[in-house]
Amino acid sequence: MKTPGDVVGRVLAGEHPAIARMLTFVERRTAGVDEALAELHGKAGNAHVLGLTGPPGSGKSTLVKSLTEFYRKQGKTVGVLAVDPSSVFSGGAILGDRIRMTGLAGDEGVFIRSVATRGALGGLSRATLDAITVLDAAGKDVVVLETVGVGQAEVDVISAAQTVAVVSVPGMGDDVQAIKAGLLEIADVHVVNKSDREGAAKTVAELRDMLRLSHRKPHQWNVPIQQTVAATGDGVPELAERFAAHLAWMTEHGERERRARRNSATRIRWVAEQLVLDGLRPGVPAFDRVVDDVTARREDPLSAARRLVGRPGADTTDEEELW
Repeated sequence: MKTPGDVVGRVLAGEHPAIARMLTFVERRTAGVDEALAELHGKAGNAHVLGLTGPPGSGKSTLVKSLTEFYRKQGKTVGVLAVDPSSVFSGGAILGDRIRMTGLAGDEGVFIRSVATRGALGGLSRATLDAITVLDAAGKDVVVLETVGVGQAEVDVISAAQTVAVVSVPGMGDDVQAIKAGLLEIADVHVVNKSDREGAAKTVAELRDMLRLSHRKPHQWNVPIQQTVAATGDGVPELAERFAAHLAWMTEHGERERRARRNSATRIRWVAEQLVLDGLRPGVPAFDRVVDDVTARREDPLSAARRLVGRPGADTTDEEELW
């Protein structure tokens, strides 16, 4: 059976079977996958990573399909990561979004993968971030990350994407409220989808009013509002132009590098948290001894925690046993 290291070369060559296998390794955390990801990380960094988020029912999947079709007409290759809720039985993705994109099947320039939230409260799991690295290193020009659609909890998308689009739709009483509650701040582009519906002009006006009230800094990106009808493709070319303009603005003003640093810092923190948590579980000798000390009132919880993670001034006698 092939190992992650065995398929790295084929992933870098853009072979879809190898990409699929590597993503399976990533999801299962197969032995050797971390070393393979380290090699792929060095080859990534060229794709434009788009994040689409917003309330359920806003038509994100159809919009991703229309965007992908447009990019393919431009000769660009596309990787799509559709984040679906996790199955309570298997922990895997339910595949709802992928079903809506079956029309793209068979196109060698498009790779689509459903990934599970796996309980991540912000909508993204570590596997999702690693999957972006894989598709980026595989040479995809555009990587589209579609979030699960649970509203304001999905702000984690800013830790993965370079350009974030918040999708809303007329006639849903909760969409603008959700934007007010947290999504407004993360949008680089606002998309009012299903704009052929009654109330589209009202939704656009509300968004404009909220953007006027936001605190702007000098030379800040002017967040646009783009109306689309994803089912027919209306407004999709213009939306792609908005994304390209944002990428050009980031490059010109140094924002691309700043976002790369922010995203790298977030990923380091997430991995560090996981490494620490792996050592803080029953059965790890150092952890069990500290639990005994706290239970017997020989030590307080804060001091015990500091000692376990090796904070300055802490007793790190048992620290090596954690790792």
